[in-house]
Amino acid sequence: MELSRRITGITGGGSDGWGLYYRAQALKAEGAEVTELNIGEHDIRTDPAILEAMHEAAKAGHTGYAAVPGITPLREEIAARAQERTGVPTKAANVMVTAGGQAGLFAAHSAVLDPGETGLYLDPHYTTYPGTIRSVGGLPHAVETRPRDAFQPRADEIAEAARATRARSLLINTPNNPTGTVYSRSTLEGIAQACEEADLWLISDEVYDSQVWEGRHLSTRALPGMEARTMVVGSMSKSHAMTGSRIGWIIAPEAAVTQLEQLAINTTYGVQGYIQRAALFALQQGTALEQKIAEPFRRRRAIALDLLAGQQAVTAIPPQGAMYMMLDIRATGMSGEEFALALLEEERIAVMPGESFGAAASGHIRVALTVEDARFADAFGRVLRFAAARAA
Repeated sequence: MELSRRITGITGGGSDGWGLYYRAQALKAEGAEVTELNIGEHDIRTDPAILEAMHEAAKAGHTGYAAVPGITPLREEIAARAQERTGVPTKAANVMVTAGGQAGLFAAHSAVLDPGETGLYLDPHYTTYPGTIRSVGGLPHAVETRPRDAFQPRADEIAEAARATRARSLLINTPNNPTGTVYSRSTLEGIAQACEEADLWLISDEVYDSQVWEGRHLSTRALPGMEARTMVVGSMSKSHAMTGSRIGWIIAPEAAVTQLEQLAINTTYGVQGYIQRAALFALQQGTALEQKIAEPFRRRRAIALDLLAGQQAVTAIPPQGAMYMMLDIRATGMSGEEFALALLEEERIAVMPGESFGAAASGHIRVALTVEDARFADAFGRVLRFAAARAA
């Protein structure tokens, strides 16, 4: 018996970088000490107060079926957070609670793409983006961004790709994983214009909106004319160190949320009530908790920039947001995959090869700022010395 082409074709072939991750895990299982700078997992766990709220909610009986689109108090809190940060009037009816940001990306693309229709996304990209589009039967098409533009996308190239492919949607991510770029107002205004001219749905992945080091995060939904064609994906994973709780959301026009509820009824059937109530508690703590969780990444960014200033083998565009840094290692003559594998085998440091994020990141590696400061400084310095030896 054969499986469907949809499910067997999700990866699209080629490497997604996870081979390096599995190799790192195998080395750890053998007893090796590996410094993992490869995945976006906080080095701190979920705040004990949030876990206590989750525990109390479970003990109080919130362990049965919960409202499929999300419990009303949580949807209201998410709506209030969005309205406060964007100025766009937002109600609970605009919010669909999902099983994490990834489930939100899948649901949003399910809502806007029919099988065989093209969904645009920007390259470099988070590893799951093309697979998410394929998983709903869509055709992924990458629009390249470039280091010389600080990975800011160009509206004319988006418009050209939309015309050439007759695309129905565009997926963006700001602050960006893997580059750390925060899209400027002018960039977002250009994206908005391209979406309006090509009649594209915009899916805006904003899970790193609490991690901005330079500039200001602007949601495209807040730009004139964009509210009706934008779906914003958010998550508790990065802002509140709740990666394993699998809870996120989509903010979209009310009519879209109504249909997204039907999708959830036929897939996840909602998110556990006790986790939703823990998320509600976490959001009610306000920005102070989000800033506390983000602060270690700000410190490690500064550590990395100081170390970079003292060498010449590796270059980097200083990340403006998120918990990552992209390093250009082309002076070594190695691909990102070759460099990352050799670094793991020789130095026991795990990073992600740039190629796993698309062709535009070839010759780069992504470093996650996700271990304790002193250990991070040591590991990052070793990465630079490793590169310098090969560049020489």
